[in-house]
Amino acid sequence: MNNSFSESYKKAGVDVTAGYKSVELMKEHIARTMIKGALSGIGGFGGLFELDMTGISKPVLVSGTDGVGTKIKLAFIMDKHDTVGIDCVAMCVNDIICCGAKPQFFLDYIACGKNFPEKIATIVSGVAEGCVQAQCALIGGETAEHPGLMPEDEYDLAGFSVGVVDKDKILRPDTQKAGDVLIAIKSSGVHSNGFSLVRRVFDVNEQNLNMHFNDLGTTLGECLLTPTRIYVKAVMSLLDAVKVKSISHITGGGFYENIPRSLPKNLAAKIERNSVQVLPVFELIQRTGDIPERDMFNTFNMGVGMIVSVDKNDADKAIAAIKAAGEDAYVLGELVESEEGVIIC
Repeated sequence: MNNSFSESYKKAGVDVTAGYKSVELMKEHIARTMIKGALSGIGGFGGLFELDMTGISKPVLVSGTDGVGTKIKLAFIMDKHDTVGIDCVAMCVNDIICCGAKPQFFLDYIACGKNFPEKIATIVSGVAEGCVQAQCALIGGETAEHPGLMPEDEYDLAGFSVGVVDKDKILRPDTQKAGDVLIAIKSSGVHSNGFSLVRRVFDVNEQNLNMHFNDLGTTLGECLLTPTRIYVKAVMSLLDAVKVKSISHITGGGFYENIPRSLPKNLAAKIERNSVQVLPVFELIQRTGDIPERDMFNTFNMGVGMIVSVDKNDADKAIAAIKAAGEDAYVLGELVESEEGVIIC
């Protein structure tokens, strides 16, 4: 039993014993994420992971880090803390897979005004669920009490993940050509971007979040807190099925910022507006906030979580592989010779 305790530190706002209790409560969630290669147990100074290099001749480590952003304010208002951890994992691993890497492990960081062990364990349960979906291990993390820096009931959550890819299999956008097909993998909603605008549009408070919208089929709060989709399984299956040329994760900056990051300068993504299967929540945001359509496509994913580029002859096979892995997909557009980056017409 840990006998570390400081009455003086507790009077200053930090209860180290609450931290120990948090660790005990989260152990069962972390255990769900243990995969081959995870060597460390909770409570050490570093997370250990043994890489399996089978079939990889030139291993390259790929890392990604992110947080949940102001979406976390909705979790505070609704007092619902078991999904933001999924968002945190998703925002990291969905970036990693864009170059063809498979996530191996994840670490989280929770800063809080006051450590309420049950709440912290609930947050970590979401992180663990995200890791299970991403097929990676949660091998460490940190919870820090910051009295005086933030209100007692509030916290912030961030994390990072590391993946591995064979150097010869890293996706190369310069292999793309005009005529290649762009495939959309559907999102589950707003995901974890644009919430500063969302909160302004709806003047977010407890009453508004509890409003039921027929278009959404649920309350506004439940819809907005829907976790970000984790596309690891689908993308790994896709990489085995066809030659993937590039992948874009549609996050903050929407179509206009993210798609060009995976294109050579001489090519642009040509997308017919009517081909985009826009989710009802985005129509509600645009209508309520009177937001120009270009701003919508420059801020939100609009129902498209990932965009994949393949040869047109592989399009049907690619869509079938994505659907077999549990995600929905459809042809979104094609690549054309242009330096405009994104053309929505």
